Amino acid sequence: MASKFQSRLVGTIVLVAIGVIFLPDFFDGKKQHFQEQFASIPLQPQAGGEETYTAIPEPVDAEAELPPMPVTEQIAGQPVTQSSVQEKDPVSVKTQPQGEPQPGHLDSGWVIQLGVFRNFENAHLLVEKLRSKGYQAHVLPKQLKPGDLARVVVGPEISKDSLSGKVDDLRQLTGLNGQLLRFNPLNP
Repeated sequence: MASKFQSRLVGTIVLVAIGVIFLPDFFDGKKQHFQEQFASIPLQPQAGGEETYTAIPEPVDAEAELPPMPVTEQIAGQPVTQSSVQEKDPVSVKTQPQGEPQPGHLDSGWVIQLGVFRNFENAHLLVEKLRSKGYQAHVLPKQLKPGDLARVVVGPEISKDSLSGKVDDLRQLTGLNGQLLRFNPLNP
């Protein structure tokens, strides 16, 4: 007879083998097999499903005749004669080549940048102070995304000289050294 130890060892091996072999399949659940479903294309279309088509009629040419005399324009019930109608000179259009800059394009405008602020509220307080003193001040960009900086500018004006005269007045008013920059309306 086999010893108790050998019986226990054989029983343990059998249980472990059953666990290794059958338990993964048991815990996986129901397996799903995917098959691509496709429809086969018939070699010939089925007969009897023909549609009838109607022909579009040709367009009818209507012959229009011009009046025998030229049409005259009437203003306030009085006919206008040919002598009263003056021939207008054709308008000439002057275009500039694409390579050359447009006049006034390079000097389109100037602004004084007073400062760049991380705090949007501080920028608006400075703008309100400047507007109360009569300056045309703005915060750029109008809407900030997180992490953007707000620029406070005075202007824009076309004359660089008139703005450069305001730099000292703005320095006394705000304590900030303004910087004279070109104004780009497309990318302020």
